[in-house]
Amino acid sequence: MFRLTQTVRNLFLRFQGLFGVLFQSISDFVGNIFGFFAKLFGFSSSGYFLESDQVQSIKQASAKEPIETNQDNTPKIPVTNRRRPNAKLDDYYLNMARDVKKN
Repeated sequence: MFRLTQTVRNLFLRFQGLFGVLFQSISDFVGNIFGFFAKLFGFSSSGYFLESDQVQSIKQASAKEPIETNQDNTPKIPVTNRRRPNAKLDDYYLNMARDVKKN
């Protein structure tokens, strides 16, 4: 029975790979056709916006204004974490292990 399931799985993987290659080539072909028509009608260039160049230049000029930032001059102190944050919990388990070992 194990041999049959292995054969079915391998067959499924091979069909999946075959269909993946075939459909990838078909989708690339369709994408190339749509890309051709997009270039033909000018949708691939950035000049097809409805706004005029003057409106775009106003938006770009307002976006280029410098933004003031306040620098924090407080010294940064490195924080070290304790090596054993739960020492009481560790001691509990160590004591339990010692009790089990004694019995």
